[in-house]
Amino acid sequence: MAEEEIKNTVAETTEVKEAPKSKQAKKGKRIVNAGQVHIQSTFNNTIISVTDKTGGVLTASSAGANGFRGSKKGTAFAAGVAAEKALEAAKKNHALNSVDVYVSGIGLGRDAAIRAVSTVGIKIDSITDVTPIAHGGVRPKGERKP
Repeated sequence: MAEEEIKNTVAETTEVKEAPKSKQAKKGKRIVNAGQVHIQSTFNNTIISVTDKTGGVLTASSAGANGFRGSKKGTAFAAGVAAEKALEAAKKNHALNSVDVYVSGIGLGRDAAIRAVSTVGIKIDSITDVTPIAHGGVRPKGERKP
């Protein structure tokens, strides 16, 4: 009996006290009425990023993230599916109403992604093509002098 009492008292005194949890406030969802949609369309994939006016990303999606693999990622249909998914999430979680669209690249998904923006029910304020244009490169090195 005495041994049992000793074991019980030892077990009671060695209880582990939990460290106090840090009181960190949970961030709420940002409400963004107007934002930007950045579409990067290549021959291999289409990436859609929905941002606020300062460029902070709200949601993003790509053809590859939606289950398309290989050469199917570069199709217009895959770009439309990716755009719909990103924009529906932005509309639902961040109350997005109107966007400026910025398109970069020369892939097949450019037009399909823009059409998907309007089918989701988000107002398009402007469409801007920001594809870089080649200008012939830098000045070539001159001929060696004797």
